[in-house]
Amino acid sequence: MDALSRNHVRVTGRAAGAPVVMLAHGFGCDQNLWRLVVPALERDFTVVVFDHVGAGKSDLSAWNRERYSSLEGYVEDVLELCRELALGPVTFVGHSVSAMMGVLAAVREPAAFAGLVLLAPSPRFIDEPATGYRGGFSADDIRELLESLEANYLGWSGTMAPVIMGNPDRPELGEELTNSFCSTDPDIARVFARVTFLSDNRTDLAEVRVPTLVAQCSNDAIAPPEVGAFVHAQIPESRLITLNATGHCPQLAAPEETAAAIAAFAGAVR
Repeated sequence: MDALSRNHVRVTGRAAGAPVVMLAHGFGCDQNLWRLVVPALERDFTVVVFDHVGAGKSDLSAWNRERYSSLEGYVEDVLELCRELALGPVTFVGHSVSAMMGVLAAVREPAAFAGLVLLAPSPRFIDEPATGYRGGFSADDIRELLESLEANYLGWSGTMAPVIMGNPDRPELGEELTNSFCSTDPDIARVFARVTFLSDNRTDLAEVRVPTLVAQCSNDAIAPPEVGAFVHAQIPESRLITLNATGHCPQLAAPEETAAAIAAFAGAVR
């Protein structure tokens, strides 16, 4: 199966020649997470959305533990999609763990990317007190999180999704993320969770040589402000903005603001 079918790729927006924006979802989600952002981007850009293998309507038969037990399998998928689409350099918008997929892909093949938008990124979730790095979680926090997920994925989803989403005054957002988590195959989710929460890509940031926007949220339980500041400091000549949006999924909580930030950056690097 070709990469476009494997990853259930959809291409919408303006005619050939328009700048290209590729939107990549994070853990436990699929391309549907971008549905409120896409209409605003379609007016000026060619928009590409896709599902990571193991998520949404991707080809589940293409998933295997060896390929997807690290970010490298996902990075290779992104690069294959860029080649098969043949739309020219893309502005890659990576949400959460997909931000680091974008970093690794751009380091490997910078010519494929006009720019990167790292939305609520984290290169390392675990604190490292010896160096002063704060990722937001202690090693024990992550160990307990993964043990809970392994023991009862559906129960973990119901508890953690509202925390990740934030915005307790809008419970429908937490419910949507819970449903998204629960629709993911638990075995695949367990492997992807380990990839997400145990990866350390801090040293890769300095290798990025394409224009980069770091977009963090004003209050994010998963990626606190210190993380966004660290990513910005490590990527040469990157820009850092703090969205008014709260929680870890601004494309749902504040789609207009998120789309405007993406459009302003992607239009400038075309």
